[in-house]
Amino acid sequence: MKPVPFPLTGLVSRMTTEELRRYFLVTDLFVPGEVKLHWWEVDRTVLGGATPTDTPLALPNHPELRAKFFCERREIGLVNLGGAGAVKVDGKEFKLGKLDGLYIGRGSQEVIFSSADKAAPAKFYLLSFTAHAVHPTTLADLAGAEKLDLGGKDTANERKLCKLIHAGRFPTCQVVMGVTLLQKGSVWNTLPAHTHTRRNEVYLYFDVAADQAVMHFMGEPTETRHLVVRDGQAVLSPVWSIHSGCGTSNYGFVWGMGGENQDYTDMDPAPVTKLL
Repeated sequence: MKPVPFPLTGLVSRMTTEELRRYFLVTDLFVPGEVKLHWWEVDRTVLGGATPTDTPLALPNHPELRAKFFCERREIGLVNLGGAGAVKVDGKEFKLGKLDGLYIGRGSQEVIFSSADKAAPAKFYLLSFTAHAVHPTTLADLAGAEKLDLGGKDTANERKLCKLIHAGRFPTCQVVMGVTLLQKGSVWNTLPAHTHTRRNEVYLYFDVAADQAVMHFMGEPTETRHLVVRDGQAVLSPVWSIHSGCGTSNYGFVWGMGGENQDYTDMDPAPVTKLL
């Protein structure tokens, strides 16, 4: 499990492009036949990707966690970004199509990922936080998600937000997770921008064509910076940072949060007129 270093807030305004990418961009989540995990010290966040092909993959328990098994003191939210697959948790199998989610509760000892077709493998994106209570492992399929239509064509940010894992659907300790899908012709996400000092957030961009990219805007509202993000890459967003993006075409992204509360509307606005 590779640690992601975390700089002090004031240093970001002086970072080079290479430094910003090193500290805030995770680029190697989906490797065929492997489980890749990264640890971020903010709220003890672990993010990762599992891409099973010929054989199922077991979720490893890295020594950095100092645990008997990965979920001894943790919960996991995950979303399948690839072909049909399944996740077996302590012997119980959950089948996931593209954009279906799964919540895995604290105390789950064995987690195994598999694909229905190795030629079109599942791509399981994982986000994990520490958990103080046990909640049952629960399927969070896209069909049953709460959906919101946001933005509009005139502002190029017409999008559908789908809440997969959230307190209004079933209980979790920290993790809140969902997907946002931009409509054809729309390229901007999360406007107006905001911060939320009670929660960190991770953005994972998907369905970005090989010849396209997303310009992800980050930093304090009066000290903004940007990252060029490709398909399957994730941006780490600390509590003091905005998180907004503009693509060269439409795309989707998984948003996931953990921290002090689970109130989706608990945001500190950063209007366009105040951004620098």
